[in-house]
Amino acid sequence: MSRIAIYPGSFDPVTNGHIDIAKRGLKLFDRIIVAILHNPGKKSLFTIEERLEMLNESMSGIDHIEFDTFDGLLVDYAHQRHACAILRGMRAVSDFEYEFQLALMNRKLKRQVETVFLMTGLRWIFTSSSIIKEAARFGGDVSDMVPPKVNARLKAKFGF
Repeated sequence: MSRIAIYPGSFDPVTNGHIDIAKRGLKLFDRIIVAILHNPGKKSLFTIEERLEMLNESMSGIDHIEFDTFDGLLVDYAHQRHACAILRGMRAVSDFEYEFQLALMNRKLKRQVETVFLMTGLRWIFTSSSIIKEAARFGGDVSDMVPPKVNARLKAKFGF
């Protein structure tokens, strides 16, 4: 049986840091499902369809990765997809407390689904989708933090 991990996130937009975590996760898992939570209560810059397109474009040459969306509890989705783990990236100590609480709750809900944390590569430690969107909104150059097609979409979205 293959070891499958779910890599959840908003990916609004996908960053080079996200791609780094997914590639490194493939050293631990046979397959990774990059999954976007459908959260109607959260205001996103890009639609779910646009985010799926950007994920596909950005990781098209990477084997054993697939993309999906889901509703509801992450651990239920992981169980449904026969995943043994949830893969999460950590940038800083500030991420730890929140992620740790989520991991404990997920463990309580579905003991058989583990959470695996990977530290973000030093090159991407300061990046997040939110910070990238904010910089791009005001014309900042984020070209070295996102894939080229994502950069083009950000520029188009903000009229640059």
